[in-house]
Amino acid sequence: MTAMQAFVLGLVQGLGEFLPISSSGHLIVTPWLFGWEDHGLAFDVALHLGTLGAVAAAFAGDWWRLGTAGLRGLVRGRPFAEPESRLLWLLAAASVPGAVAGLLLDHWA
Repeated sequence: MTAMQAFVLGLVQGLGEFLPISSSGHLIVTPWLFGWEDHGLAFDVALHLGTLGAVAAAFAGDWWRLGTAGLRGLVRGRPFAEPESRLLWLLAAASVPGAVAGLLLDHWA
């Protein structure tokens, strides 16, 4: 894979991840359209990890604020007193159904 191919695929991943399209699908279609060789699953995973890292870095301050407010609320015995603390615990509660579904449906994956 050339540097230009990696750049194009990174651009497709970066733009596609935040649009209502399948970035993974576009990572398959793009090389096919240009007649490039398959770049492999490891490169796809690296692109997705890069996207995750960029999003984590962009929202690190927000997560820090939510986390400290959540801990502060626990220590004070009032986890829902502050809006940031309430948001953290509601996000955690909203994640439970997805985690349960993932555990129950894991054997079909």
